Amino acid sequence: MNSLLAPEPLIFVDLETTGANFANDRIIEIGIIEVDQHGAREWSSLVNPGVPVSPFITHLTGIDDAMVIGAPSFEQLSTVVLEKLRGRLFIAHNARFDYTFLKRELKRIGIDFRASSLCTVKLSRKLFPEHHRHSLDALVERYAIAVEDRHRALTDARVLWHLWQRWHQLLPAETIRGSIDAIVGRPELPAQIDPALIDDLPEAPGAYAMYGEAGELLLSKRSANLRQQVLAHYSPANRDTALVRNTFHIEWREAAGELGARLGELQLSAAARKPADNLCAWKLEEHGAGDFRPHLVHARDMNFSRAKDLFGLYMNPREAVQALRKLSEAHRLCHSQIGLGAGKPGEACIAYKQKTCRGACIGKEALSLHSARLMTALAKFKLSEWPYTGPVALIERDEFGMREDFHLVDHWHYLGTVQNEASLHDLLDLRHDERFDPDIYRIVSKFLKAGKIRVLPLPPA
Repeated sequence: MNSLLAPEPLIFVDLETTGANFANDRIIEIGIIEVDQHGAREWSSLVNPGVPVSPFITHLTGIDDAMVIGAPSFEQLSTVVLEKLRGRLFIAHNARFDYTFLKRELKRIGIDFRASSLCTVKLSRKLFPEHHRHSLDALVERYAIAVEDRHRALTDARVLWHLWQRWHQLLPAETIRGSIDAIVGRPELPAQIDPALIDDLPEAPGAYAMYGEAGELLLSKRSANLRQQVLAHYSPANRDTALVRNTFHIEWREAAGELGARLGELQLSAAARKPADNLCAWKLEEHGAGDFRPHLVHARDMNFSRAKDLFGLYMNPREAVQALRKLSEAHRLCHSQIGLGAGKPGEACIAYKQKTCRGACIGKEALSLHSARLMTALAKFKLSEWPYTGPVALIERDEFGMREDFHLVDHWHYLGTVQNEASLHDLLDLRHDERFDPDIYRIVSKFLKAGKIRVLPLPPA
């Protein structure tokens, strides 16, 4: 074997599955080509998924229930598969799909698997940026690769091996090696960071946090690509920063999209977030017929998640009063009527003397009219009431349909995230923190108002 073709042990992998969802679908065929200094060796097997094969998958692959019913289960094949995978660069077309499927199948039987992976879609784009199409069908056509039984695992693994050889005929080996290193991302990690981080980080959206030696939070961020952004901290340009030197531990939360990433960021930074002990809001109370005035209420005294007619969320009374003062100036509200002044009844308030009040304090403006203006001024700060009778699952899918998150929320309380509908009820049965979290409220209400996320109402607990 030419050492330029295999400077390290390689394995070209393709899987056929019952679908694209990591949580619910299963592998039905594995195709592998091992390449090293001893040459190239092929291996493949059908896999009994334990679930029916859909007509769509049968039409695509030619694999039906009759073909897999007598095949070994993944667990029965796991020892052989692991033996072939270990110590090799994992190469696949859309490697996130194949790598994650194998990793999760192994996780189901209690095996933690990690390896450096290379996506040939990304490699093709990097080596040949002048081309716009990099699907396997497009590459087969571009390089005139003879293929029979497309969408069978071993056949597609062979295509990748042929592509690998073809690219090494067209380009210098050092050019290909440089592109591989840039994609795989193998930075030199400090001694205090577990080297398994390089292989564990997923190429997926989510949130991550970097912690110091004593567990203190140094940084938490969202990212469209966790692997890329975390490893960028350890590039040569960033390696000597205080953040990198002081980081001893990194955690992350993978997500299907932005909502999951935001919720994950809050979870990772929970210990460092200031408790909202003085959280407060304005509530309108009727003092007389048509005379409405704001009254400051605290989350410690009432359940904000179920209260009605609350306006604004403030971390402390001082912040709330400052906000009300600005509102009064913008809308020419009476300080006496909104509780900002301590004047005697019938006496002109300080705002009237400064010509920023229309005179409700001295009877020049009807209290009902002042109340109407106050309500208009407060309207845009009104807290949304929970729009459902009970809990809901906010369903978020990634752009490839491979991950689906069910975010369980009840009256603005975030109860957790699962990957399938069947697990929702188990999550509902757990005890949960009932404290109102303003950050959760802002995130969830924003996504609900946008109307771009699917909502599954659940029976009241």
